[in-house]
Amino acid sequence: MEFDNDHCIKMNDGNKIPAVGFGTYSPDAVQKSKCEEATKVAIEVGFRHIDGAFVYGTEEEVGRAIHEKIADGTVKREDIFYTGKLGSTFHRPELVRNCLEQSLKKLKFDYLDLFIIHIPVSLKPGPDLSPMDENGKLIFDVVDLRQTWEAMEACKDAGLVKSIGVSNFNRRQLEMILNKPGLKYKPVLNQVECHPYLNQSKLLAFCKSKDILLEAYCALGSQRDKMWIDQSTPVLLEDPVLGAIAKKYNRSPALVALRYQLQRGIVVLFKSFTRKRIEENFQIFDFQLSEEDMKTIDGLNKNLRYLNLIQLVDHPQFPFKDE
Repeated sequence: MEFDNDHCIKMNDGNKIPAVGFGTYSPDAVQKSKCEEATKVAIEVGFRHIDGAFVYGTEEEVGRAIHEKIADGTVKREDIFYTGKLGSTFHRPELVRNCLEQSLKKLKFDYLDLFIIHIPVSLKPGPDLSPMDENGKLIFDVVDLRQTWEAMEACKDAGLVKSIGVSNFNRRQLEMILNKPGLKYKPVLNQVECHPYLNQSKLLAFCKSKDILLEAYCALGSQRDKMWIDQSTPVLLEDPVLGAIAKKYNRSPALVALRYQLQRGIVVLFKSFTRKRIEENFQIFDFQLSEEDMKTIDGLNKNLRYLNLIQLVDHPQFPFKDE
């Protein structure tokens, strides 16, 4: 994986993405103002890749943070790479641009650098982002994601986004898009849960063979949000093998876990509300793991998912059934 001087990687459409990104999902328990403050800190520290989403409900705060850092001369808009995501209630092709335009309005941006399908499971359109029936079950929608993709391509042609991609897609779903008759633009990347306990080696190899980048979320094993995370799962950053390697390099286990992804050619996302951790984890470019240590970390793989999407499992498009 080749980086330029700004630690960016060229995508298959010729645009560049910073290899390390700052995530902006905020659990309900954390005030949105903390997300705004953390985004400002991340930009001050040196992060230029900001990962957001319509459903996070934080785009106004993130937009304010970015504009404040533009106003004080820290960055220009073109220095920032912002990723937005298409919500699952907007998969019908006639709704795709509406979701994008709502994000642009909240962010006060003219364009997004990257716009991706958040998850390949379609939900009933409407104001509720998680529509439920009287039994508390999600109400699904049936949408051909190839038509959704055509609407994404139209957003790129309209100049509202520079690049388009996907998230949480498995190989079969990626092939469905890649083999679509009349495909205009390939997805530039696939953002998935990826960490030493779920190293996605098969999906990574497939994506590389198709010139699609893999991007890792939950790269540190998640922040244990009870709404989404199985609390019985082991804590990645407490793994003794990771701890021993971290000690060897005089780095934190978190920094080793992030560097591991970078050396595999994976774009990696990181999230924190703490200035000290944000500063520490931007030191990812200051050291290199040996080939032997990379193989040792490969050996930690358990195919263990932290993100619990059990509510979506009954949907025919659910991506993790056939793994």
